[in-house]
Amino acid sequence: MDPLHDPDDEALLDPRQARDLAGLVENARLASAVVRYGLRTRVGVATVVLNQDNPLPTANHACALWGTLAEVAGTLLELEQVFAEAGRAEAVVYASPTTVAEIEGIADDAGWRAVEEQVALLHRVDQGGSGLARPGEDRDLPDVVDLLADDAGLSGEGERRLLRNLGHRVDDARCVLRVVDDPGADRIAGFALGFVERGIGLVEHVVVRPGRRRRGVGRELVAAAVDALRERGALLVAAHSEEGGGAERFAESCGFEAVYDVTAYARRVDDLL
Repeated sequence: MDPLHDPDDEALLDPRQARDLAGLVENARLASAVVRYGLRTRVGVATVVLNQDNPLPTANHACALWGTLAEVAGTLLELEQVFAEAGRAEAVVYASPTTVAEIEGIADDAGWRAVEEQVALLHRVDQGGSGLARPGEDRDLPDVVDLLADDAGLSGEGERRLLRNLGHRVDDARCVLRVVDDPGADRIAGFALGFVERGIGLVEHVVVRPGRRRRGVGRELVAAAVDALRERGALLVAAHSEEGGGAERFAESCGFEAVYDVTAYARRVDDLL
């Protein structure tokens, strides 16, 4: 039985609904990745975004591989070269309902590996915040980069590029940055980054300092980010998280609901050039 369709539970998305929603969410994720110096293009039957100014995998990836098995296999080979020529150490593909179901076998035969099982989530229930979160400012960016770099395991060079990219993002009206100050310290306790494109809002990153977790800071940040995205025209708000772990449970506690699966595939390409 298709896990996206349960005849006894109409709340779950059927495959067609999941593919339509995934297409909208992926378009917003691609638009977010392009800010400000990124490139969106087509490679074979995939859509690709590359942004040298942003070191995060979400800003350098392919998605929506839809075609015959031969076309998808050929596209995976092309992607290896494209990411290598862009100076990436790894090629990344996010496979959602917009990607052919046979991608797992094709990727395995081509030397790609599944590195993360994710779930896409849709915001269903407004939780409301206490007003502690405020809009982020330029002075907050070094703290945001420190927290995000630690969370993503970035190098020093990656941190510098990310700081430059975030400086561009806060000037874009589609981008949302909300922070909560750390009481008694000249720093932030956590932040939430979001983006809205054509009515689709994304909660992209929520990071709280380890010593400030389990105090409601994360839920406050999510509530503030969702409100800001809706103020910017988001008709629905989505997010991605690791499947079945603490991140998914946290998202559910903030009013999100899982709607379809996403698998991240990766291929080392730094030795191709």
